[in-house]
Amino acid sequence: MNNNTPDDRNMNLGEQPIAAIMTERSLKPHDLVSASNGRITHKMVSRACKGRRLTRNTQTLVCDALNAACSADFTPADLFNYHAYFRNIQSEKKPDA
Repeated sequence: MNNNTPDDRNMNLGEQPIAAIMTERSLKPHDLVSASNGRITHKMVSRACKGRRLTRNTQTLVCDALNAACSADFTPADLFNYHAYFRNIQSEKKPDA
């Protein structure tokens, strides 16, 4: 069994550094959503702060939105204390019937 799939790992990792950064800068999830020009949702920001394991793409989108909202230069490594996983789209495809 592949131990690198999201189902095999703990998906909830506790509050992430992004939550503290947003609090320090008085930012709300809506501020990031607005700064992203519709590329992220409130739910994505909420999951990022609470420590729900995200894909690398989602981490990057949230990071870009935070940087746009507060004119900063954070990297995903600054905002999250875990490595993102890659989503394997091939394994999610249904077999031809």
